[in-house]
Amino acid sequence: MSKESILAKNTAIVTIGKICTQLISFFLLPLYTAYLTTGEYGVVDLLNTLISLLIPILTFQIDQGIFRYLIDKRDNKQEQAKLITTTIFFLGAQSIIYIILFAIISPWINNEYKYFLATNLVATAFTNVMLQIARGLGDNTKYTLGSFISATVTILLNLVFIVGFKMNAYGMLLASFLGNIACIIYAVISLKIPKFIKRSLYDKSTLKSILKYSVPLIPNAISWWIVNVSDRLIITYFMNVSMNGIYSVANKFSSVVTTIYSVFNIAWTESAAVNFKEEDRDKYFSKVLDVTIRFFGALGIGIIAYMPFAFGILVNESYSEAYLQIPILIIATMFNILVSYFGSIYVAKKLTKEIAKTSFFAAIINALINILLIKYIGLFAASISTLVAWVAMFVYRYVDSKKYIKLKVSIKMVLIMIIMCTITVITYYIKNMILCGIVAIFISIYAFYINKDTMKSITQMMKNKLIKK
Repeated sequence: MSKESILAKNTAIVTIGKICTQLISFFLLPLYTAYLTTGEYGVVDLLNTLISLLIPILTFQIDQGIFRYLIDKRDNKQEQAKLITTTIFFLGAQSIIYIILFAIISPWINNEYKYFLATNLVATAFTNVMLQIARGLGDNTKYTLGSFISATVTILLNLVFIVGFKMNAYGMLLASFLGNIACIIYAVISLKIPKFIKRSLYDKSTLKSILKYSVPLIPNAISWWIVNVSDRLIITYFMNVSMNGIYSVANKFSSVVTTIYSVFNIAWTESAAVNFKEEDRDKYFSKVLDVTIRFFGALGIGIIAYMPFAFGILVNESYSEAYLQIPILIIATMFNILVSYFGSIYVAKKLTKEIAKTSFFAAIINALINILLIKYIGLFAASISTLVAWVAMFVYRYVDSKKYIKLKVSIKMVLIMIIMCTITVITYYIKNMILCGIVAIFISIYAFYINKDTMKSITQMMKNKLIKK
Protein backbone atom coordinates (compact mmCIF):
# COMPACT_ATOMS: atom_id res chain seq x y z
CA MET A 1 0.00 0.00 0.00
CA SER A 2 1.41 3.44 -0.97
CA LYS A 3 2.14 6.19 1.57
CA GLU A 4 -0.76 8.20 0.11
CA SER A 5 -3.13 5.24 0.54
CA ILE A 6 -2.03 4.67 4.14
CA LEU A 7 -2.54 8.36 4.89
CA ALA A 8 -5.98 8.28 3.24
CA LYS A 9 -6.92 5.11 5.13
CA ASN A 10 -5.91 6.51 8.53
CA THR A 11 -7.67 9.79 7.77
CA ALA A 12 -10.86 7.94 6.78
CA ILE A 13 -10.86 5.92 10.02
CA VAL A 14 -10.56 9.01 12.21
CA THR A 15 -12.97 11.03 10.05
CA ILE A 16 -16.02 8.89 10.77
CA GLY A 17 -16.19 9.61 14.49
CA LYS A 18 -14.99 13.19 14.34
CA ILE A 19 -17.31 14.37 11.56
CA CYS A 20 -20.39 12.69 13.01
CA THR A 21 -19.98 14.24 16.44
CA GLN A 22 -19.02 17.64 14.99
CA LEU A 23 -22.13 17.71 12.80
CA ILE A 24 -24.37 16.72 15.72
CA SER A 25 -22.82 19.41 17.92
CA PHE A 26 -23.06 21.97 15.13
CA PHE A 27 -26.74 21.35 14.46
CA LEU A 28 -27.46 21.60 18.20
CA LEU A 29 -26.31 25.23 18.04
CA PRO A 30 -29.94 26.46 17.67
CA LEU A 31 -30.74 24.63 20.93
CA TYR A 32 -27.80 26.12 22.81
CA THR A 33 -28.48 29.65 21.62
CA ALA A 34 -32.20 29.28 22.38
CA TYR A 35 -31.84 27.91 25.94
CA LEU A 36 -28.72 29.78 27.05
CA THR A 37 -28.39 33.52 27.35
CA THR A 38 -25.34 35.14 25.75
CA GLY A 39 -23.98 35.56 29.28
CA GLU A 40 -24.37 31.87 30.19
CA TYR A 41 -22.85 30.74 26.92
CA GLY A 42 -20.01 33.19 27.51
CA VAL A 43 -19.35 31.81 31.02
CA VAL A 44 -19.11 28.23 29.75
CA ASP A 45 -16.78 29.28 26.95
CA LEU A 46 -14.64 31.30 29.35
CA LEU A 47 -14.24 28.38 31.76
CA ASN A 48 -13.30 26.04 28.91
CA THR A 49 -10.82 28.69 27.79
CA LEU A 50 -9.13 28.66 31.20
CA ILE A 51 -9.00 24.86 31.18
CA SER A 52 -7.29 24.88 27.77
CA LEU A 53 -4.70 27.28 29.22
CA LEU A 54 -4.02 25.15 32.32
CA ILE A 55 -3.84 21.78 30.53
CA PRO A 56 -0.28 22.18 29.16
CA ILE A 57 0.89 23.55 32.52
CA LEU A 58 -0.60 20.58 34.42
CA THR A 59 0.54 17.89 31.99
CA PHE A 60 3.83 19.38 30.75
CA GLN A 61 2.44 18.35 27.32
CA ILE A 62 3.38 14.77 28.15
CA ASP A 63 0.50 13.52 25.99
CA GLN A 64 2.39 14.78 22.93
CA GLY A 65 5.59 13.19 24.23
CA ILE A 66 4.06 9.75 24.78
CA PHE A 67 2.56 9.82 21.28
CA ARG A 68 5.86 10.69 19.59
CA TYR A 69 7.95 8.17 21.56
CA LEU A 70 5.47 5.32 21.16
CA ILE A 71 5.70 5.71 17.37
CA ASP A 72 9.35 4.63 17.57
CA LYS A 73 8.58 1.67 19.89
CA ARG A 74 5.71 -0.08 18.11
CA ASP A 75 7.63 -3.34 17.88
CA ASN A 76 8.86 -3.31 21.48
CA LYS A 77 6.22 -4.24 24.09
CA GLN A 78 8.61 -3.78 27.00
CA GLU A 79 9.48 -0.23 26.00
CA GLN A 80 5.80 0.55 25.39
CA ALA A 81 4.98 -0.58 28.93
CA LYS A 82 7.81 1.51 30.33
CA LEU A 83 6.66 4.62 28.46
CA ILE A 84 2.99 4.19 29.41
CA THR A 85 3.71 3.35 33.08
CA THR A 86 6.03 6.34 33.46
CA THR A 87 3.54 8.70 31.81
CA ILE A 88 0.53 7.56 33.87
CA PHE A 89 2.46 7.76 37.15
CA PHE A 90 3.70 11.24 36.30
CA LEU A 91 0.25 12.53 35.34
CA GLY A 92 -1.28 11.02 38.47
CA ALA A 93 1.26 12.81 40.68
CA GLN A 94 0.73 16.09 38.81
CA SER A 95 -3.04 15.80 39.23
CA ILE A 96 -2.78 15.24 42.98
CA ILE A 97 -0.52 18.28 43.36
CA TYR A 98 -2.95 20.39 41.29
CA ILE A 99 -6.00 19.32 43.33
CA ILE A 100 -4.22 20.17 46.60
CA LEU A 101 -3.23 23.61 45.28
CA PHE A 102 -6.76 24.20 43.98
CA ALA A 103 -8.25 23.29 47.38
CA ILE A 104 -5.95 25.84 49.03
CA ILE A 105 -6.80 28.76 46.70
CA SER A 106 -10.47 27.93 45.94
CA PRO A 107 -11.86 29.99 48.89
CA TRP A 108 -10.56 33.10 47.11
CA ILE A 109 -12.18 32.19 43.76
CA ASN A 110 -15.57 33.86 43.58
CA ASN A 111 -17.36 31.82 40.91
CA GLU A 112 -20.19 29.29 41.28
CA TYR A 113 -18.66 27.05 38.61
CA LYS A 114 -15.12 27.10 40.04
CA TYR A 115 -14.98 23.40 40.99
CA PHE A 116 -15.21 22.47 37.32
CA LEU A 117 -11.75 24.01 36.98
CA ALA A 118 -10.54 21.06 39.04
CA THR A 119 -12.72 18.17 37.85
CA ASN A 120 -12.86 19.00 34.13
CA LEU A 121 -9.17 19.87 33.95
CA VAL A 122 -7.98 16.57 35.43
CA ALA A 123 -10.50 14.56 33.39
CA THR A 124 -9.44 16.32 30.18
CA ALA A 125 -5.76 15.69 30.97
CA PHE A 126 -6.28 11.93 31.35
CA THR A 127 -8.51 11.83 28.26
CA ASN A 128 -5.78 13.49 26.19
CA VAL A 129 -3.12 11.05 27.40
CA MET A 130 -5.28 7.98 26.77
CA LEU A 131 -6.15 9.09 23.25
CA GLN A 132 -2.51 9.86 22.44
CA ILE A 133 -1.48 6.43 23.71
CA ALA A 134 -3.94 4.93 21.22
CA ARG A 135 -2.40 7.02 18.43
CA GLY A 136 1.13 6.18 19.51
CA LEU A 137 0.32 2.46 19.42
CA GLY A 138 -1.00 2.94 15.88
CA ASP A 139 -4.63 2.21 16.79
CA ASN A 140 -6.46 5.09 15.14
CA THR A 141 -9.74 3.17 15.34
CA LYS A 142 -9.69 3.20 19.14
CA TYR A 143 -8.62 6.86 19.05
CA THR A 144 -11.66 7.60 16.90
CA LEU A 145 -14.06 5.60 19.06
CA GLY A 146 -12.72 7.25 22.21
CA SER A 147 -13.24 10.71 20.73
CA PHE A 148 -16.67 9.67 19.45
CA ILE A 149 -17.77 8.34 22.84
CA SER A 150 -16.59 11.48 24.63
CA ALA A 151 -18.38 13.80 22.22
CA THR A 152 -21.57 11.72 21.99
CA VAL A 153 -21.97 11.35 25.77
CA THR A 154 -21.33 15.08 26.19
CA ILE A 155 -23.91 16.00 23.53
CA LEU A 156 -26.60 13.61 24.83
CA LEU A 157 -26.13 14.78 28.42
CA ASN A 158 -26.29 18.39 27.24
CA LEU A 159 -29.75 17.63 25.88
CA VAL A 160 -30.80 15.94 29.14
CA PHE A 161 -29.34 18.55 31.49
CA ILE A 162 -30.25 21.69 29.50
CA VAL A 163 -33.65 20.76 28.06
CA GLY A 164 -34.80 18.18 30.60
CA PHE A 165 -33.44 19.49 33.91
CA LYS A 166 -32.98 23.18 32.96
CA MET A 167 -29.44 23.14 34.36
CA ASN A 168 -28.12 25.57 31.69
CA ALA A 169 -24.42 26.42 32.09
CA TYR A 170 -23.97 24.03 35.01
CA GLY A 171 -25.43 21.25 32.89
CA MET A 172 -23.05 21.89 29.98
CA LEU A 173 -20.00 21.76 32.26
CA LEU A 174 -21.19 18.59 34.02
CA ALA A 175 -21.89 16.94 30.66
CA SER A 176 -18.36 17.75 29.51
CA PHE A 177 -16.88 16.15 32.64
CA LEU A 178 -18.93 12.95 32.27
CA GLY A 179 -18.07 12.78 28.56
CA ASN A 180 -14.37 12.74 29.43
CA ILE A 181 -14.91 10.08 32.10
CA ALA A 182 -16.69 7.87 29.55
CA CYS A 183 -13.75 8.24 27.14
CA ILE A 184 -11.21 7.37 29.85
CA ILE A 185 -13.13 4.22 30.86
CA TYR A 186 -13.38 3.09 27.23
CA ALA A 187 -9.67 3.73 26.56
CA VAL A 188 -8.51 1.91 29.69
CA ILE A 189 -10.60 -1.15 28.80
CA SER A 190 -10.07 -1.25 25.02
CA LEU A 191 -6.33 -0.52 25.13
CA LYS A 192 -5.90 -2.85 28.12
CA ILE A 193 -3.95 -0.17 29.95
CA PRO A 194 -3.59 -2.17 33.20
CA LYS A 195 -1.42 -4.76 31.41
CA PHE A 196 1.07 -2.01 30.51
CA ILE A 197 1.33 -0.56 34.01
CA LYS A 198 3.87 -2.07 36.39
CA ARG A 199 5.36 -0.09 39.23
CA SER A 200 8.78 -1.59 38.55
CA LEU A 201 8.75 -0.15 35.03
CA TYR A 202 8.55 3.46 36.18
CA ASP A 203 11.80 4.96 34.93
CA LYS A 204 13.19 8.42 35.68
CA SER A 205 15.46 8.46 32.63
CA THR A 206 12.49 7.63 30.41
CA LEU A 207 10.53 10.45 32.01
CA LYS A 208 13.42 12.85 31.39
CA SER A 209 13.55 11.84 27.73
CA ILE A 210 9.81 12.36 27.24
CA LEU A 211 9.83 15.68 29.10
CA LYS A 212 12.86 16.84 27.10
CA TYR A 213 10.64 16.56 24.05
CA SER A 214 7.36 17.73 25.58
CA VAL A 215 8.35 20.59 27.92
CA PRO A 216 9.43 22.91 25.06
CA LEU A 217 5.89 22.44 23.75
CA ILE A 218 4.44 24.19 26.83
CA PRO A 219 5.23 27.72 25.60
CA ASN A 220 4.06 26.57 22.19
CA ALA A 221 0.71 25.42 23.63
CA ILE A 222 0.35 28.63 25.62
CA SER A 223 1.20 30.65 22.53
CA TRP A 224 -1.44 28.76 20.55
CA TRP A 225 -3.83 29.44 23.41
CA ILE A 226 -3.08 33.16 23.15
CA VAL A 227 -3.71 33.13 19.40
CA ASN A 228 -6.77 30.88 19.55
CA VAL A 229 -8.63 31.68 22.75
CA SER A 230 -7.10 34.56 24.69
CA ASP A 231 -9.48 36.71 22.68
CA ARG A 232 -12.21 35.50 25.02
CA LEU A 233 -10.50 36.87 28.11
CA ILE A 234 -9.71 40.17 26.40
CA ILE A 235 -13.30 40.52 25.15
CA THR A 236 -14.67 39.71 28.62
CA TYR A 237 -12.33 42.23 30.29
CA PHE A 238 -12.77 45.14 27.86
CA MET A 239 -16.40 44.45 26.90
CA ASN A 240 -18.50 41.84 28.77
CA VAL A 241 -19.22 38.12 29.04
CA SER A 242 -22.25 38.43 26.72
CA MET A 243 -20.04 39.69 23.88
CA ASN A 244 -17.78 36.73 24.57
CA GLY A 245 -20.79 34.46 24.05
CA ILE A 246 -21.44 36.10 20.67
CA TYR A 247 -17.79 35.73 19.66
CA SER A 248 -17.85 32.08 20.75
CA VAL A 249 -20.82 31.39 18.45
CA ALA A 250 -18.98 33.05 15.55
CA ASN A 251 -16.07 30.69 16.17
CA LYS A 252 -18.36 27.66 15.96
CA PHE A 253 -18.48 27.98 12.17
CA SER A 254 -14.74 28.25 11.64
CA SER A 255 -14.32 25.36 14.08
CA VAL A 256 -16.06 23.14 11.51
CA VAL A 257 -13.05 23.62 9.21
CA THR A 258 -10.61 23.21 12.09
CA THR A 259 -12.26 19.98 13.25
CA ILE A 260 -12.21 18.43 9.78
CA TYR A 261 -8.55 19.38 9.38
CA SER A 262 -7.69 18.01 12.83
CA VAL A 263 -8.98 14.67 11.58
CA PHE A 264 -6.59 14.80 8.64
CA ASN A 265 -3.76 16.19 10.76
CA ILE A 266 -3.90 13.25 13.17
CA ALA A 267 -2.97 10.89 10.33
CA TRP A 268 -0.70 13.42 8.61
CA THR A 269 1.49 14.11 11.67
CA GLU A 270 2.11 10.40 12.06
CA SER A 271 2.76 9.96 8.33
CA ALA A 272 5.16 12.93 8.27
CA ALA A 273 7.18 11.47 11.16
CA VAL A 274 7.32 8.00 9.59
CA ASN A 275 8.18 9.13 6.04
CA PHE A 276 10.41 12.15 6.63
CA LYS A 277 13.60 10.20 5.93
CA GLU A 278 12.35 8.66 2.69
CA GLU A 279 14.03 9.63 -0.61
CA ASP A 280 10.81 10.88 -2.21
CA ARG A 281 9.75 12.96 0.80
CA ASP A 282 9.83 16.31 -1.08
CA LYS A 283 7.42 15.02 -3.71
CA TYR A 284 5.20 13.37 -1.11
CA PHE A 285 5.07 16.41 1.19
CA SER A 286 4.40 18.74 -1.78
CA LYS A 287 1.51 16.53 -2.91
CA VAL A 288 -0.04 16.57 0.56
CA LEU A 289 0.35 20.36 0.76
CA ASP A 290 -1.37 20.76 -2.63
CA VAL A 291 -4.30 18.57 -1.54
CA THR A 292 -4.51 20.47 1.77
CA ILE A 293 -4.75 23.86 0.06
CA ARG A 294 -7.27 22.67 -2.54
CA PHE A 295 -9.61 20.86 -0.18
CA PHE A 296 -9.58 23.07 2.90
CA GLY A 297 -9.42 26.29 0.90
CA ALA A 298 -12.53 25.23 -1.04
CA LEU A 299 -14.23 24.09 2.17
CA GLY A 300 -13.63 27.41 3.92
CA ILE A 301 -14.78 29.50 0.96
CA GLY A 302 -17.81 27.23 0.56
CA ILE A 303 -18.90 27.76 4.17
CA ILE A 304 -18.65 31.54 3.73
CA ALA A 305 -20.67 31.31 0.50
CA TYR A 306 -23.57 29.40 2.09
CA MET A 307 -23.52 31.16 5.46
CA PRO A 308 -25.96 33.99 4.45
CA PHE A 309 -28.62 31.28 4.01
CA ALA A 310 -27.73 29.13 7.02
CA PHE A 311 -26.96 31.68 9.75
CA GLY A 312 -30.54 32.73 10.49
CA ILE A 313 -31.62 29.08 10.73
CA LEU A 314 -28.83 27.93 13.02
CA VAL A 315 -28.43 30.92 15.33
CA ASN A 316 -30.88 32.77 17.54
CA GLU A 317 -31.29 36.47 16.64
CA SER A 318 -29.83 37.57 19.98
CA TYR A 319 -26.46 36.35 18.61
CA SER A 320 -26.82 38.20 15.27
CA GLU A 321 -23.60 40.21 15.72
CA ALA A 322 -21.67 36.98 15.25
CA TYR A 323 -22.50 37.08 11.51
CA LEU A 324 -20.00 39.89 10.88
CA GLN A 325 -17.06 37.97 12.34
CA ILE A 326 -17.47 34.65 10.55
CA PRO A 327 -15.60 35.30 7.22
CA ILE A 328 -12.58 36.78 9.02
CA LEU A 329 -12.38 33.82 11.40
CA ILE A 330 -12.77 31.25 8.61
CA ILE A 331 -9.97 32.86 6.56
CA ALA A 332 -7.84 32.90 9.72
CA THR A 333 -8.58 29.20 10.10
CA MET A 334 -7.31 28.53 6.55
CA PHE A 335 -3.94 29.99 7.53
CA ASN A 336 -4.10 28.09 10.83
CA ILE A 337 -4.34 24.89 8.79
CA LEU A 338 -1.24 25.78 6.78
CA VAL A 339 0.60 26.58 10.00
CA SER A 340 -0.34 23.15 11.35
CA TYR A 341 0.85 21.49 8.15
CA PHE A 342 4.32 23.01 8.52
CA GLY A 343 4.22 22.20 12.23
CA SER A 344 4.13 18.51 11.29
CA ILE A 345 7.51 18.95 9.62
CA TYR A 346 8.94 20.28 12.90
CA VAL A 347 7.37 17.36 14.79
CA ALA A 348 8.91 14.90 12.34
CA LYS A 349 12.35 16.37 13.08
CA LYS A 350 11.57 16.73 16.82
CA LEU A 351 12.23 20.48 16.59
CA THR A 352 9.95 21.41 19.48
CA LYS A 353 11.94 24.57 20.26
CA GLU A 354 11.27 25.85 16.72
CA ILE A 355 7.57 25.11 17.18
CA ALA A 356 7.55 27.10 20.42
CA LYS A 357 9.49 30.01 18.91
CA THR A 358 7.19 30.47 15.93
CA SER A 359 4.07 30.11 18.07
CA PHE A 360 5.32 32.67 20.58
CA PHE A 361 5.97 35.10 17.72
CA ALA A 362 2.34 34.80 16.58
CA ALA A 363 0.97 35.03 20.12
CA ILE A 364 2.64 38.40 20.76
CA ILE A 365 1.22 39.79 17.51
CA ASN A 366 -2.28 38.55 18.34
CA ALA A 367 -2.36 39.94 21.88
CA LEU A 368 -0.93 43.35 20.94
CA ILE A 369 -3.29 43.96 18.02
CA ASN A 370 -6.28 42.77 20.02
CA ILE A 371 -5.58 44.97 23.06
CA LEU A 372 -4.72 48.04 20.95
CA LEU A 373 -7.83 47.87 18.75
CA ILE A 374 -10.63 46.38 20.86
CA LYS A 375 -11.69 49.75 22.32
CA TYR A 376 -12.10 51.15 18.82
CA ILE A 377 -13.54 48.33 16.68
CA GLY A 378 -14.93 45.92 19.29
CA LEU A 379 -15.20 42.26 18.29
CA PHE A 380 -13.48 42.96 14.97
CA ALA A 381 -10.25 43.45 16.94
CA ALA A 382 -10.36 39.83 18.12
CA SER A 383 -11.10 38.46 14.64
CA ILE A 384 -8.55 40.60 12.82
CA SER A 385 -5.80 39.99 15.38
CA THR A 386 -6.32 36.24 15.02
CA LEU A 387 -6.10 36.50 11.23
CA VAL A 388 -2.94 38.63 11.26
CA ALA A 389 -1.29 36.30 13.79
CA TRP A 390 -1.91 33.19 11.69
CA VAL A 391 -0.76 34.90 8.48
CA ALA A 392 2.47 36.01 10.16
CA MET A 393 3.07 32.54 11.59
CA PHE A 394 2.43 30.92 8.21
CA VAL A 395 4.93 33.19 6.44
CA TYR A 396 7.58 32.49 9.09
CA ARG A 397 7.15 28.72 9.01
CA TYR A 398 6.96 28.58 5.22
CA VAL A 399 10.29 30.39 4.90
CA ASP A 400 11.92 28.51 7.78
CA SER A 401 10.79 25.07 6.55
CA LYS A 402 12.86 25.53 3.37
CA LYS A 403 15.90 24.66 5.50
CA TYR A 404 14.53 21.13 5.93
CA ILE A 405 12.44 20.34 2.86
CA LYS A 406 11.77 21.60 -0.69
CA LEU A 407 8.08 22.13 -1.37
CA LYS A 408 6.34 22.98 -4.64
CA VAL A 409 2.82 24.36 -4.99
CA SER A 410 0.77 25.68 -7.94
CA ILE A 411 0.91 29.48 -7.85
CA LYS A 412 -1.91 29.66 -10.42
CA MET A 413 -4.19 27.59 -8.19
CA VAL A 414 -3.41 29.75 -5.15
CA LEU A 415 -4.11 33.01 -7.03
CA ILE A 416 -7.44 31.73 -8.37
CA MET A 417 -8.44 30.65 -4.86
CA ILE A 418 -7.59 34.11 -3.48
CA ILE A 419 -9.80 35.72 -6.16
CA MET A 420 -12.67 33.32 -5.40
CA CYS A 421 -12.37 34.04 -1.69
CA THR A 422 -12.40 37.81 -2.24
CA ILE A 423 -15.55 37.66 -4.39
CA THR A 424 -17.29 35.41 -1.86
CA VAL A 425 -16.50 37.67 1.11
CA ILE A 426 -17.72 40.79 -0.72
CA THR A 427 -21.07 39.18 -1.59
CA TYR A 428 -21.31 37.85 1.98
CA TYR A 429 -21.29 41.36 3.45
CA ILE A 430 -23.50 42.83 0.70
CA LYS A 431 -26.01 40.10 1.63
CA ASN A 432 -27.96 40.25 -1.63
CA MET A 433 -29.50 36.77 -1.59
CA ILE A 434 -29.69 36.40 -5.37
CA LEU A 435 -26.04 37.36 -5.74
CA CYS A 436 -25.10 35.13 -2.80
CA GLY A 437 -26.95 32.23 -4.43
CA ILE A 438 -25.10 32.64 -7.72
CA VAL A 439 -21.73 32.81 -5.96
CA ALA A 440 -22.55 29.77 -3.78
CA ILE A 441 -23.39 27.66 -6.84
CA PHE A 442 -20.26 28.82 -8.67
CA ILE A 443 -18.07 28.06 -5.63
CA SER A 444 -19.59 24.58 -5.36
CA ILE A 445 -18.72 23.83 -8.99
CA TYR A 446 -15.22 25.27 -8.53
CA ALA A 447 -14.63 23.24 -5.34
CA PHE A 448 -15.65 20.02 -7.09
CA TYR A 449 -13.46 20.79 -10.11
CA ILE A 450 -10.21 21.46 -8.22
CA ASN A 451 -10.71 18.43 -5.95
CA LYS A 452 -11.93 15.94 -8.56
CA ASP A 453 -8.59 14.08 -8.74
CA THR A 454 -8.46 13.69 -4.97
CA MET A 455 -12.06 12.45 -4.93
CA LYS A 456 -11.29 9.94 -7.71
CA SER A 457 -8.29 8.62 -5.76
CA ILE A 458 -10.34 8.15 -2.58
CA THR A 459 -13.20 6.51 -4.52
CA GLN A 460 -10.80 4.12 -6.28
CA MET A 461 -9.13 3.22 -2.99
CA MET A 462 -12.53 2.39 -1.47
CA LYS A 463 -13.46 0.26 -4.53
CA ASN A 464 -10.19 -1.65 -4.27
CA LYS A 465 -10.89 -2.33 -0.59
CA LEU A 466 -14.36 -3.70 -1.43
CA ILE A 467 -12.99 -5.89 -4.23
CA LYS A 468 -10.37 -7.39 -1.87
CA LYS A 469 -13.11 -8.23 0.59
